[in-house]
Amino acid sequence: MANIKSAEKKNRQSLKNRARNRAAMSALRTAIKKARTAADAKAENAASMVKAAITTIDKAVSKGVLKRNTASRYVSRLASRL
Repeated sequence: MANIKSAEKKNRQSLKNRARNRAAMSALRTAIKKARTAADAKAENAASMVKAAITTIDKAVSKGVLKRNTASRYVSRLASRL
């Protein structure tokens, strides 16, 4: 356990950031999975699902949860499934 005030604050911040990042990554994975299944099943809403997933990916990049090149790779692979 931290004894210094700044270390205690850093622990609190890291717990909060970890929870936020885990939630964002979970939402990202769910959106990508839904888009992949819709695209593979040739569903009528596949294009809208992929668009929603791309929006989620872009939000993750802007929040710093995902690196830009990783996001670009995800978007490219989703687009190629359509």
